[in-house]
Amino acid sequence: MLSSERRNRIVKALRVDGSASVRQLAVTLEVSESTIRRDLQLLDRNGELSRTYGGAMLPPGATVEEFGRSGHEGRFLLDADADAPLKRAVAETAAELVRDGDVVILDIGTTTPPLARRLAGREITVITTNLAVFDELRDDEAVRLILLGGVVRRNYRSLVGSIAERALSEVSADIVFLSCTGVRPNGHVVDNMAVEAPIKRSMISAAERVVLLASERKFPGTGALRLCSLAEVDTVISTPGAPTETLDLCRNAGGEVLIA
Repeated sequence: MLSSERRNRIVKALRVDGSASVRQLAVTLEVSESTIRRDLQLLDRNGELSRTYGGAMLPPGATVEEFGRSGHEGRFLLDADADAPLKRAVAETAAELVRDGDVVILDIGTTTPPLARRLAGREITVITTNLAVFDELRDDEAVRLILLGGVVRRNYRSLVGSIAERALSEVSADIVFLSCTGVRPNGHVVDNMAVEAPIKRSMISAAERVVLLASERKFPGTGALRLCSLAEVDTVISTPGAPTETLDLCRNAGGEVLIA
């Protein structure tokens, strides 16, 4: 693939999803992470995207909506995302933990929308700040859907800020499905988005049971903002490639580990 074509595909992907990680781009485009980093540096200098820690996002002021969602064009990260089968497997296992009548919090992230899809038609309450989850369930008459307030992050299809945090302080849920960007070998569950971390911590505080959705790709993953530790998580749902020694930190603290 020519470098110009590769860069065009990177930009098209961001116009659909708003952001992407270096690892995700490298796997999908079948090139090294160093090649992707050089591409992102050039595109950043040209003003076509903004570099972030571990990836890139649309430039300031741009939104996913203004670029449009052009069918299959530019959706290669969704369709060819190497993580997609892992996320689907995690979502399927997670859906089995939900009982009729449960109050469920679905976190910001890319694994919770497929989980929401599997909860459609259930007599449950879903609370979220994830606009992609909202879109999955907005027309479902069986699900009682609560969308918390906050500042709209269009690129990430989420609601964040003090309004969302205050709203979560009024919530009492049976279970929260938590996402993250990394799980360290010492058991720290981390995220790389400063504006999302407080929301995630508030979700943890609002739920009786914490279920971490973390495929093998999240070990160790990226991120420096600690959300919690595996010892504080009731259940971890992961995939066969996750390191046993790290998962044992949850088991040894009395938690449950499910391999999807």
